[in-house]
Amino acid sequence: MIKILIKLKDNTIIFKEKHKLKQEYKSLINTNIISANELIFSDEYIINNVNIVSTFIKDICKVENIDTAIIESDSLYLLICNLFINNPYITSLILKDDTNMTYALCETILKTHLKNISCYSLQPFILELFDKAHILVESRSEILFLSNFMLDNNLNIFSSLFYKTNLNIEFPLDEQDEEDFKTFCKVNKYLKTIHVNRASLDNLEFIVDNLKGTRKKNVNIIIHDNIIDPKIIEYLKNFNKRKSKHYKIYFQLAYTDEYINNNLFKETNSKILQTCGLIIILIITCSFTYVFYDNYASMKSNEEIKESIAKVIDLTDKEKVIEDLNLNQDDSLKVINEDIASLLTINPEVVGWLKVNGTNIDYPILQSINNEYYLKHNFNLENDNNGWTYMDYRNDYINLNDNTIFYGHNRYYSGIMFGTLENVMHKSWYANPDNLTISFRTLYANYEFKVFSIYKIYKTNDYITTNFFNNDARIKFYEMLKNRSIFDFGITPKYNDKIITLSTCKDGDNRIVLHAVLTKTTTSSDIENQDVV
Repeated sequence: MIKILIKLKDNTIIFKEKHKLKQEYKSLINTNIISANELIFSDEYIINNVNIVSTFIKDICKVENIDTAIIESDSLYLLICNLFINNPYITSLILKDDTNMTYALCETILKTHLKNISCYSLQPFILELFDKAHILVESRSEILFLSNFMLDNNLNIFSSLFYKTNLNIEFPLDEQDEEDFKTFCKVNKYLKTIHVNRASLDNLEFIVDNLKGTRKKNVNIIIHDNIIDPKIIEYLKNFNKRKSKHYKIYFQLAYTDEYINNNLFKETNSKILQTCGLIIILIITCSFTYVFYDNYASMKSNEEIKESIAKVIDLTDKEKVIEDLNLNQDDSLKVINEDIASLLTINPEVVGWLKVNGTNIDYPILQSINNEYYLKHNFNLENDNNGWTYMDYRNDYINLNDNTIFYGHNRYYSGIMFGTLENVMHKSWYANPDNLTISFRTLYANYEFKVFSIYKIYKTNDYITTNFFNNDARIKFYEMLKNRSIFDFGITPKYNDKIITLSTCKDGDNRIVLHAVLTKTTTSSDIENQDVV
């Protein structure tokens, strides 16, 4: 039981824990008034008599002209703020402890009449919610706090939490990471995939318990770890067998290539190797014939798919699709590209349309739960070695990341997918100013980018980082990309710029890469303003 001392001073009511009561206090019951300016309650009494206590506090505020509340201990924040829900007199709140504001406390405050809050620190998305409610916040910490979990997943505004479909969780999580993951589960409505970097029973049970507690359904948990612990393997088997269908939570294992190869060779005998050798010889013998036929077939198949896409755009009742799929979420998310909306009737993983002048790259962009699916599936979700052009699974097409990445196969001979990205390496391409503007259209925005770097490089992952923790890291990254370029375009991205990256294979282990910086964004509000003018 906690004893709570309530003091009145000028126009302020103060709530604090009282660990040592004076002798005269101990003889009094929980609800006695000690004096005209001091009260004592227990937390149990308040919990069991919220309406009585809140009405009592409300009447005191009215009589004494009190408009400010001070809560001195974070253990009392939620309990006391619940007393202010129907109190129109308390308009200012001061939280004295140097702790981060929780989402649960934010939810409670939004139900009150508060207009001013002073606290130690809070998440940017909580600040956004208060701003929408016209609540002025003063933070004693100069930095708006973001945990590693929030940074890794680009969750700095409320809409990011609400619409996020893919999560990355890097274990171990500290206390703030865990609290933010719980908050995410409460807020989010569209989660489909969680990528986990390592597996332990505690990690997996923590995720599952929070998904179950917030009634999340149809969530895939992909574990990027070479699991050898028999206890974890047994847990995954039992869960997938007995609980997956009930909770609609599914586990998948993503072993590394090295692990798969090592275990594969252990099970391979000499006869299988001999058979593989014969198959390889046969493939080499037939390769020239196959390459010619494959590229011709690829070109024809791609033409047919693009024709079907054009027909769908022409014939679809776009307004009905937008209404049926509830695509106009709010005033800040209104569909401006109805042709992209119509394509969702064929493939729900369409996120936009990419066009690069001076190449054949003019395709709808897809995004799966990983970066492997659209390497071997086309726009119609059919098995197809041509794959399709797609966005990195870590990227967010609604709120662009620092680096948004697009991939596509280099079908050089047929010229489909990213087969003509090699054009950008030629002077005749990059000397033409019209080619240097790249467009990417989504449901809710049109983006224009200017090329600032093109190069060929040996296979590496150092250019596909999607987000950065600070401005210095982002600037160093942009400088590295610019210094690699075969031509100086005279553009250096700034610390607050966003970029896109196009990447495709070249000569086996080499990559052709293009980077462009965001120069223009057009949304529904921009279009409405233009119409008004």
